[in-house]
Amino acid sequence: MKEVLFTKLFVGQSLDQIVRSANEIGIPGIDLLIRNGHQVEPGDPSGIARAVKALEAGGLGVPMATTDAIDPNASDVVAVMQACADAGIELVRLGYFPYEVERGYAACFEQARRHLDGLERLAAQLGIRFAVQLHGDTLHGSGAQTLMLLQGHDPNTLTAYPDPGNQTVQDGREDWRLTFDVLRPWLACVGMKNGGWFAGRHDSSGQRRWHSDWTALSEGMVPWDHIVAHLVATGYDGFLSFHSHYEVPFEQVIDQTRSDVNFIRACIASARERCR
Repeated sequence: MKEVLFTKLFVGQSLDQIVRSANEIGIPGIDLLIRNGHQVEPGDPSGIARAVKALEAGGLGVPMATTDAIDPNASDVVAVMQACADAGIELVRLGYFPYEVERGYAACFEQARRHLDGLERLAAQLGIRFAVQLHGDTLHGSGAQTLMLLQGHDPNTLTAYPDPGNQTVQDGREDWRLTFDVLRPWLACVGMKNGGWFAGRHDSSGQRRWHSDWTALSEGMVPWDHIVAHLVATGYDGFLSFHSHYEVPFEQVIDQTRSDVNFIRACIASARERCR
């Protein structure tokens, strides 16, 4: 399994800070976020090569990137994906295909499938792969929903990106074993985060309100020890992208991310020992 650090946590920081932090944590690769307000923006595709060069000079690989791209006909999407391919990035996470109540599922699904058909052709032309991440408020919140979008598409070009943390705190909850089972032919990346639901106060109607929050990987509702054991047992060799969605001071985020990485490594080592 290949560890990468998602750079969303570095908003407002420099590329040099990413290098220092990733090396401090001991994680070898980067999942580069290409989004307005971050180190690389989609309006400047040439910045992708510069960022990759700077990160590689700091001893980090950049095998993966994250974008908000969903329309293969958009000129900026083609330019960004071409730049990713030219920079040696092998897997690019796509944006989200939303479920819009007013339009209805069928119309949303049909449009998403058309876009994915075009994205599949683009990926094949560029020699890279695209990934659909499981995320709330979309047509791909759960494994079963994502399967509907990916069926018939080549796993060498369009892939799946399960995110059990998102599924726990958003609207894609299902048995994690089902998620990994139905998406197995397309698996390319797993989002590494955890969270849970916490009881709040009763409102004026007498209904108790609940809220979700992110937690350390070892402390939330996602059973990462079991999931990691499954990934080891099934020979998964794709990416593990550490997200670190912690709303605490930056140094604490880095400390917690280091703990998260060490926890997952311990789970991997334990699972491999049991498989001997």
